[in-house]
Amino acid sequence: MIGKYIDKRINYDGTQLRSLWAFRQFGIQGDSIISFRGKCDVPLSNMADVLDVLNKDSIFSEDMLHFIVEHFDMDLEKTIIRQRLLMCIIKDLIENCIGCSLMRDGDDLYKGDLKLSVSIAVLSPVSSMIHTGINISSKNTPIKTVGLYDLGCDDSCVVNLAKEVCNHYVLEMQSIKMARCKVRGVD
Repeated sequence: MIGKYIDKRINYDGTQLRSLWAFRQFGIQGDSIISFRGKCDVPLSNMADVLDVLNKDSIFSEDMLHFIVEHFDMDLEKTIIRQRLLMCIIKDLIENCIGCSLMRDGDDLYKGDLKLSVSIAVLSPVSSMIHTGINISSKNTPIKTVGLYDLGCDDSCVVNLAKEVCNHYVLEMQSIKMARCKVRGVD
């Protein structure tokens, strides 16, 4: 598994959530977690969450820290579990780094009643994928949000967080793989 922070702005509109995105864009082949910073503006036509489409919910942030994860297996339930693990990693790192307390509800992070994140887990024709976005700015969002800036994080903190999340997620996946390889079968 490869983790990489891309140090250039990439605006997320939902089209990035497609199989082999990391390979096509950056030559990163195989299981990966890619992070980058950019605006988030997902039109209804690109939304994977049908409930959001039916509710005509909009997803917008002027500035977000994005993570796109791709695993080459086809188990949506396992992908949702990985998504929740990713959110726990992000929550722990933000709390330890910034010194604030957050709440996780499923695949979302909150500071009080202010939403910090968006996330979705999907299947592609050849893989399972996760997109998670963490608000950096809370300005002009369609719902009540909080951003990393509001929590006291500066630009260098954002970059460090991106890299640390990728590193921790890769280590967690490696650790899970090794845990599978050390136990004997039971009768």
